[in-house]
Amino acid sequence: MSIFPRLPLRHLTKISDLSRAEISSILSLAIEMKKTPSDYHDTLKRKTLLMLFEKPSLRTRVSLETGMTQMGGHAIAYMTGDSPIGQKETYEDTGAVLSRMVDAVSARVKSREQIEGLAVNSTIPIVNALDDWAHPMQMLADLQVMMEHASTTDLSGASLAFVGDIQNNVTYDLMRAGSIMGMNVRVSGPKGSEYDPHPDVLAECAELSKLPGAGTAVVVDTAEEAVKSADFVYTDSWMSYGIAGEAREKRMAALMPFQVTTSLMTKASRGAAFMNCLPAMRGEEQTAEVIDGPQSIVFDQAENRLHAQKALLAKLILRQI
Repeated sequence: MSIFPRLPLRHLTKISDLSRAEISSILSLAIEMKKTPSDYHDTLKRKTLLMLFEKPSLRTRVSLETGMTQMGGHAIAYMTGDSPIGQKETYEDTGAVLSRMVDAVSARVKSREQIEGLAVNSTIPIVNALDDWAHPMQMLADLQVMMEHASTTDLSGASLAFVGDIQNNVTYDLMRAGSIMGMNVRVSGPKGSEYDPHPDVLAECAELSKLPGAGTAVVVDTAEEAVKSADFVYTDSWMSYGIAGEAREKRMAALMPFQVTTSLMTKASRGAAFMNCLPAMRGEEQTAEVIDGPQSIVFDQAENRLHAQKALLAKLILRQI
């Protein structure tokens, strides 16, 4: 990979930081890395990734740490609850300091302002591993599994339905990703200030849809309208990070009409796949029959976090995008 010239420093804060061509380049490499991982055993030899965690994660930590090891590098997991980051020390200073010590930083945090702060003074790639606004690493894994399921490298014209909680990072980045890649994305969830997508996201997707070959991302009223003839049906957790008590009961009642059931899946296209970025609660955002059934590709989706992130890190650290 060293035969390519080094390009300027890039950060990844949301999937729309990347062009369609850049996403395709990353996914092409991810597919190759999945096929022949041994060919890339020293791609990031002696490179170090620092993983900052304000929010816990199984898939993010294991996939990043394993991926760096498989490419000859090293990953350090750092829990921000044990640190002065954002309190005694600013995120801007933290980014400057870490740039002197490691080759890239991933951060799984509560807000986009934290990601932006890390990037201000950083001279190394800052990668958003989840915030309140986006989840770009998940998007790459999702796009890869959709390509594999559809046996194509071009998702133009494919349709994706997301139902449930549509005021969250996964929904937002799916809408952006689908627009960029030429897909038709329909999302549906409860109405109201607690559930409506942020208007800035809708405005961004409207702008993305104007690009050559772009797709669309729209909000529709019902789960049935979203899922009708869809190639992929996607949902995500309704109760992220411990919503409890009366708030949980109220939220369950509002979201239950958007549960993915076997009946709802019959509205999708023949051969449609079911997706969930995990963790999943059977009986909440989907029934057990759906997630454990033949249409589910959730574990292929989870595995691709490893392959897609390896490709992303290689491209960013070696400055090839």
